[in-house]
Amino acid sequence: MVFSSLTFVCLFLPATLAFYFLSPRSLRNLVLVGASVLFYVWGGKVAIVLVLVSIAINFFLGQAIADAAPARRYRLIAFSLAGNLLVLIVFKYLNFLIDNLNVVLDVAGVATMPNPTVPLPIGISFITFHIMSYLIDIYRGTAQPQRSGAAFTLYIINFPQLIAGPIIRYRPFAPQLGERSVGLADVEAGIVRFATGLAKKLLIANPIGSVADYLFATSPADLPVWGVWLAVICFALQIYFDFSGYSDMAVGMARMFGFRFLENFNYPYSAISVQDFWRRWHMSLSAWFRDYVYVPLGGSRGGNWETVRNLWIVFLLCGAWHGASWNFIIWGAWYGLFLSFERLSFVQRVFALLPTAAKNIYVLVVVLIGWTFFRSPTLDGAIDMLSRMFGLQAGSQTMLTELAQVPAPTMMLIVMAALFSYPVWPRAKTWFAQSADRTGETTQGVARAAYVAIVMVLSLATMTIEQNNPFIYFRF
Repeated sequence: MVFSSLTFVCLFLPATLAFYFLSPRSLRNLVLVGASVLFYVWGGKVAIVLVLVSIAINFFLGQAIADAAPARRYRLIAFSLAGNLLVLIVFKYLNFLIDNLNVVLDVAGVATMPNPTVPLPIGISFITFHIMSYLIDIYRGTAQPQRSGAAFTLYIINFPQLIAGPIIRYRPFAPQLGERSVGLADVEAGIVRFATGLAKKLLIANPIGSVADYLFATSPADLPVWGVWLAVICFALQIYFDFSGYSDMAVGMARMFGFRFLENFNYPYSAISVQDFWRRWHMSLSAWFRDYVYVPLGGSRGGNWETVRNLWIVFLLCGAWHGASWNFIIWGAWYGLFLSFERLSFVQRVFALLPTAAKNIYVLVVVLIGWTFFRSPTLDGAIDMLSRMFGLQAGSQTMLTELAQVPAPTMMLIVMAALFSYPVWPRAKTWFAQSADRTGETTQGVARAAYVAIVMVLSLATMTIEQNNPFIYFRF
């Protein structure tokens, strides 16, 4: 079950909201825990056993770390982090590791190892990072251990952010696991935000994604140069509106239940440096790696070489976190390269002289090359596409018949999506708000209601036709 399904929108979410608000305040965490377990079982089935066992173990480990003497605390945190990482490695990376080991063994003439089929539990990467955030905050003494099993379970598997984040840090979130209030304004804001995310997913990401899927499924040799570029641009728009749409839905639903999640995106394609891009893209992941990996490694407190080393470690790990594939590792290394490049003093001097538009174009080229590695099913496929994008190999000289048949509305949607991937909407909202101030709160309320009604009708109509709407980050 995904957020963009009829079952979720028309049954699960309304029923959960009804049970939540009809329940006594003391039971509301349990209601959300029950709903989250049901949500996970719907898609994860047997994996819920692994998740609940992991939650139980880490719940008691957190208390043990807080109560232990310093020497024992260090051993406990080391054991806890190693255990959680081992679970992630086994379920997410075991097949990848064995495949690569077998290549070495085959070259050496040694018998290869059998490669078992290990199913990937839904949301395992996000669950692991939530648990590690909790344990590290307890170890550092910046947060107190959670004494309520229901509250701790809710922190880990709260269904709005369970599958694809945002990554919620325990220390700032802990107070919300206790007392929280919800007003009509919160519910209204949550509904508007949820509707916006649903529209991003169903009305923008999916249609553009169908073009990207078609083009990436076609041999690059059969595409003209502009067709290869269009494939990557479409995927860039698809993943942005898909993932930011999920985050909008998560933030909106959390607001309905009284939670306040931090923002996860801030118009990353408007960035003027690669560093700026990562301050705007998947902000909760960037902040997690900064505070729990980059800073403990020394951050930028050492010399330039130490800083570059720390950046490379962080982004190689970031690439590996996204998936068990060399494509993802290269994707992470690509960003490590440019983040290191931007720290050079002469580069910074040159950047200071460039106009904003030139810097933005530079970022877009870097990002689009990165998305080619991210989206291509194989490393050879990514290299083939890149070589044709930059004229190192000749592309097709003819226009694909199928491509010529892409409806004009879809092409217009691609152009509009590219436009609204920049901060056009906030400026438009400001203008509308200023206009509405002259006509009163009633007009603003009517406008919001009309917006939600139109978006929901179009989204529901789309869901009746497209039954399968998985998010790109659904299996992370």
